[in-house]
Amino acid sequence: MREATYRGTVYPWQCDHVGHMNIMWYVGKFDEANWNLFARIGLTPTYLREANRGMAAVQQNISYKRELLAGDIVEIRSTLLELREKSIRFVHEMRNAETGEVAAVCEITGVHMDRQARKAIPFAEAIRHAASRELAAEPATA
Repeated sequence: MREATYRGTVYPWQCDHVGHMNIMWYVGKFDEANWNLFARIGLTPTYLREANRGMAAVQQNISYKRELLAGDIVEIRSTLLELREKSIRFVHEMRNAETGEVAAVCEITGVHMDRQARKAIPFAEAIRHAASRELAAEPATA
């Protein structure tokens, strides 16, 4: 895992009737981490706006490991797993920053889109190059 792609806290209004953070907020925090990971490889808001590009999630799998409660500090670290011609696959690991316990893990596959044509298109060479550096920097996982 690399440097943090999200840091925040769990607010009381994000908790459900059981007293822990509701699943909709896990998804929201993972989504915020997406954009920080994307920026590391050149999929910045400026690039997406100026090139009329977008990213769309096509698969998302979340494993919930430990509950998070109001006041808990959350940190997400993200790892790029694979970059194909038009798609990207990565994993986020959400931890309770105080205890270090893994709260949830989310693996996502997304596609690079032409927003006008509304179809998947290849990543630009600069993004492929940045992603290859990111992939090379990752330690091997078991």
